[in-house]
Amino acid sequence: MSKLSEQDIEKKLLRFPDWEYYDNAIHGEFEFENFKDCFSAMSRIAFECEALNHHPNWTNVYNVLTISLSTHSANGVTEKDFELAQAIEYIVEPEED
Repeated sequence: MSKLSEQDIEKKLLRFPDWEYYDNAIHGEFEFENFKDCFSAMSRIAFECEALNHHPNWTNVYNVLTISLSTHSANGVTEKDFELAQAIEYIVEPEED
């Protein structure tokens, strides 16, 4: 998978308002109502990561989850990172019916 240009990354980020590009990765921070909800989202995200064979750098402090995505083998951001970001968005920001 090839590394995306900074211009391509910025264009793709228009669809991901909760994410930013810096330090050669895309970053998102998500706040939940409590630790249980945050940990539950992390568990669901972990299954997506395994399915995609792509794993984030992430941290959790109480109800806040911070995620950084980059593709180490490409030394930067690739389509794979945006695919995982989309899966994460579906988990942390479910669509209202």
